[in-house]
Amino acid sequence: MKERNYNRRTEKDYNFIRTLFYKTFVTFIVHTISKYMYNLKIEGKENIPETNRLIVAGNHVSYLDPPMISIATGKTVAYMAKQELFQDDSRPLLRWLVHALGAFAVNREKPEIATFKTVKSIFNTSWSLGIFPQGGIRKEPEISNVHKGFVMFSKKFKADVLPVAVCGFTGYAKKLFEKHMTIKIGKPISHELPEDEIVKEWARQICEMTGFENKVQEQKENLVNIS
Repeated sequence: MKERNYNRRTEKDYNFIRTLFYKTFVTFIVHTISKYMYNLKIEGKENIPETNRLIVAGNHVSYLDPPMISIATGKTVAYMAKQELFQDDSRPLLRWLVHALGAFAVNREKPEIATFKTVKSIFNTSWSLGIFPQGGIRKEPEISNVHKGFVMFSKKFKADVLPVAVCGFTGYAKKLFEKHMTIKIGKPISHELPEDEIVKEWARQICEMTGFENKVQEQKENLVNIS
C-alpha cells in the first residue's frame, strides 16, 4: 500500500466539515480543559487582526501549545508539524488528531515543494498558518536557533506574523485547577519588514511576554563582533 503523503494538502482538505470539526473540538474539548485544568488566562486579544491571512508564530513548550493558541486567538489554524508525528505508531490517537485538525507534515531536514503548495492552499481558505519558529518543543527558558521558514512564508505570501507567547507551563495537569497558564498575544509584525527585522522583532516580543532570555540578539551581536 502506498504511504500517505501528509506534506501536501489542498483547499479541499480545509473544507466545511474539517472546519466544523476543528471549531467544535476547540470550543467544547480544548476550552473545557484549558479552563478547568490549566486556569488559562488570555492577554492581548486586542492585537488580533481580523484577517485570516496570518502566520501565528509561538514559542513551543508542550503538546498543548497548538490547541491553547487556537483558543486564545480564535483562529482556525493549520499547524506545520514535524513529519515524525504522522509516523508514530505508538500514539495512534495523537497521530489521528493532529491530522484531523488540519496539521500538515514537514521534513525539517529537507523541505519539499509540497510544503510551499500546502501553505499556498491554506492561504486560499479561511484558515491561518501556525508555525513554531524554533522547531520542536524547547524546555530551556530562551529563544534561540530560530528557523527562518516562517519569514520566508510571510514574505512569499504577504502574510503578517502574529507573535503568541505560551507562559507559565510547568507540566501536564492531572487534576482540576492544578496548573496555571497564560497565553499572551503580541502585536502583528508586518511582512514588509526586512527578513532579519521580522526574526528580531518576533524574538523580542516573545521574550518580553515570557521573560525568556533573547539569545537571537546575542547571536547577531557575536557575529558582528567576529566580523
